Amino acid sequence: MIALPFRATRHQVIAGSHVFLRHPDIADHAEWAALRADSEAFLRPWEPTWPRDDLERNAFRARIRRYNQEIAAGTGFPFFICANASGTILGGITLGNVRRGVSQSGQIGYWMGERHKGKGIMSEALALLCTHAFGACGLHRLEAACIPDNTRSIRLLEKAGFEREGYLRSYLKINGGWRDHVLYARIDPRHAREDAPTQQGGTI
Repeated sequence: MIALPFRATRHQVIAGSHVFLRHPDIADHAEWAALRADSEAFLRPWEPTWPRDDLERNAFRARIRRYNQEIAAGTGFPFFICANASGTILGGITLGNVRRGVSQSGQIGYWMGERHKGKGIMSEALALLCTHAFGACGLHRLEAACIPDNTRSIRLLEKAGFEREGYLRSYLKINGGWRDHVLYARIDPRHAREDAPTQQGGTI
């Protein structure tokens, strides 16, 4: 069993070899805000425009309230990526827009503190979240969209088994402008062959 620091007992924990995932808490504000502020120039080109008060405590409190509502409704599951050894927040990853019924799908988004980039942290976090999504959450399909020139994100998704499915024109307003995105998706490996064509005829 992987030994986790005491902070890992807060909320849901998904444990990996070097990092664990847990839900954000209002007590995380100072650490989260410092990491985001230090990484601002690194993150802004890939994110929606930050509100003026984005890093302030009241805005973070509203963010936590929204997170808790999504968790309770089963429509979104935000996590902080934390170091096993120290519990330090390294970044964030979210399973959002969860759709049930005949869809059983969700969308993945993520961010990393600049000082922690290039260390394989997000690769491990993404693998953990995919396993959780297909296992505990019972989802069939995961989607992720990234800006075409975000080569770091594209490499991450392809390494994690996501396949390119399409090109989304003017999809999201990022850093003040509407940007095209590339759509990637990954199917639960246990179900990937179920929708392969069969030789049997059907009825109309």
